[in-house]
Order: sequence, then C-alpha cells, then structure tokens
Amino acid sequence: MKIAVVTDSASYLTPKQITDHNIHVVPITVIFGQQTYLDNVEITTSEFYQRLKTDPQMPTTTQVTLGQMQTMYDQLAAEDYDAVISIHLSSGITTFYSNLVNYLPNVKNIKVYPFDSRIASAGEADLVMLAAKLVEAGRSPEEIMRALTHLRDTIDAYFVVDDLSHLVRTGRLSNASSIVGGLLRIKPILTFNDQAQIVAIEKERTMRRAYQRIKQKLQAAYDQADYPLRLTIIDANNQQLQEDWSADLEKRFPQIKIAHSEIGPVIGVHVGAGTMALLWDYDWEQWPVSN
Repeated sequence: MKIAVVTDSASYLTPKQITDHNIHVVPITVIFGQQTYLDNVEITTSEFYQRLKTDPQMPTTTQVTLGQMQTMYDQLAAEDYDAVISIHLSSGITTFYSNLVNYLPNVKNIKVYPFDSRIASAGEADLVMLAAKLVEAGRSPEEIMRALTHLRDTIDAYFVVDDLSHLVRTGRLSNASSIVGGLLRIKPILTFNDQAQIVAIEKERTMRRAYQRIKQKLQAAYDQADYPLRLTIIDANNQQLQEDWSADLEKRFPQIKIAHSEIGPVIGVHVGAGTMALLWDYDWEQWPVSN
C-alpha cells in the first residue's frame, strides 16, 4: 500500500525533513491588513518577525481551506497513493480539524485518515516524523494511527510568552479572564489542557523563574519515564535564550536527545516574538517499528 503523510505548516518541519521523508505540507495563511501570505512560502519566519515589529497592523491568520485539502488529496490520488495520514494543528485552537472530518465523506478518490495532533509546532512535527518513519517501515494506516495516539499521549509542552497580549487579542488563551487585567506583565506558564486548548497554569514574574519551573517539570518527567525522551527547545525569534537554554539543558540532561525548533509566522501571530517553549515526548527516532 502506498501511503502519503500530509500536515499543515504549523508543524514547522525543516525543508530537509520534508524532502528526505516525502512529507506533504499545506500552508496556512497569515494576514497583514489586506495582504495575505502563505506561511513560510510567501513570508519567511525572519520576515514575519521583522514585520511584526514594524507594522502598525497586527496580523491574523485564516485556516487551511477545504479546497486546499481537496487539491492535495487529488494530487496524491493522481500519484497513485492509496491512503493519506493527515496530521493537523490542535482542534483546541482552530476549527479546521473538525471541519476536515466533516468534509472527508466527500473525498472519494483516496482513503484519508485524519489525526488531531492536539498540539502545535514541534509536537505536531514529532507526530508527522513518526508517521513518516512507520510508512517507510511498511506499517499499515491502522498501525500508524495507533502509534500516533500512543506518541501523542506522551507529549508535554510548556511555554512562556514575552507579551501575553497577543494570545488575548487572538482569543487563543482559553482561561484569559482569570489572569488578564493588571497582569499582562507577568510571565505565565502556558500549556495545552485536556481539551487541547491553551491555558495558563502558573504565574511567574520573570522568564528566568518560569524557565526554572518548567525545568522542574522536565526533571519529574525524566525521573518517571520508562521510555527514551526527546526534548525540543522552541523559540520565537529568540536566539539568545535558545542558546542559553540549550547549553543549560545539555549539561543538566546529557542522556536526553535535544532538538531545536522555531515558532514560525502562523503560531507567531498568536504568541508573539520572544516566546520560549520546552516540549518533550517519546523519542520518535527510537520508536520500535517491528511487530
């Protein structure tokens, strides 16, 4: 069976990952005023953050259209693929996934297996990379979907925004009313809840204190995990902190595989520049592929 892996641009895979593993990416759209840009196709990450700094109009996003998805599925069917593993941005922060599931009965020329990542950025990317690994190993779509569910259950992500107002403005912070007011200057620790929504769970006064608290959570996860962990350090145009956190974590956790990722334009619209995150999960590179 010939199986394709499809995702959206919120996964922020590298060009090498996409090419080496034959992954198909559908770009999400970023909007500045009346101008629209396909994420990391018509606007790069560096261009986005430069414009975010200088443009008086705050950007917005619009989700992938069902027309874009149909075009992708048609293309794959024409290339003689039999099935698609379609992995997408968290249903807790966009209605795209539910819209796609409702639309899929209209897709007649190829079998589509939709998967809700319930996360974004590196977490979504890890799921995509595991799917690609298992496709290459000859696993069936059903086996891949079960593995994706198991991997998703191991994902933990915590992040700190430099400016909370972006999440409040775009409505992506589910419990905003409980912390907003005079507290926009704090550095709350954010995560995804059981409904795959972004929520603030703890309040810290500085990025440094937030980082130390997240590191404690990583230590607890490492102490309890009975599988190989993969840690990804994620930044939104914050190279210095990326380097500082990397050096510290490599020294503190030499046994953990450490990767790096970026927050590109679409997610950057909602979290703003300066955001930092740590995400850990079962290391997909060490996922067993045999029965």
